[in-house]
Amino acid sequence: MASENVITFTDENFDTEVLGSDVPVLVDFWAVWCGPCRMIAPIIDELADTYGGKAKIGKVNVDENRGISGRFKITSIPTLLLFKDGQVVQQIVGARPKKDFVSALDSAIG
Repeated sequence: MASENVITFTDENFDTEVLGSDVPVLVDFWAVWCGPCRMIAPIIDELADTYGGKAKIGKVNVDENRGISGRFKITSIPTLLLFKDGQVVQQIVGARPKKDFVSALDSAIG
């Protein structure tokens, strides 16, 4: 079951929710048909629950939000971008173990 703490980012709310955030934001670019995206979905849910208040965790459906996907040149999924102060500070491509995401978030939070 998806965590209620995972935010759905769209072309409409991305600038406000991600670029304007006062905490680091991990954005998962994904699609319904993507097997590796489904594999990491439980990890994304866990991270959203664990990092609530310290970071935002959310998803961009690349099929429904082509503007933001194109803006950040997302060519393969899953791609996760970590934003801090409105800038991309790390990019993770492909299904990776939870520790990789935890390390990135901990580094951004400081």
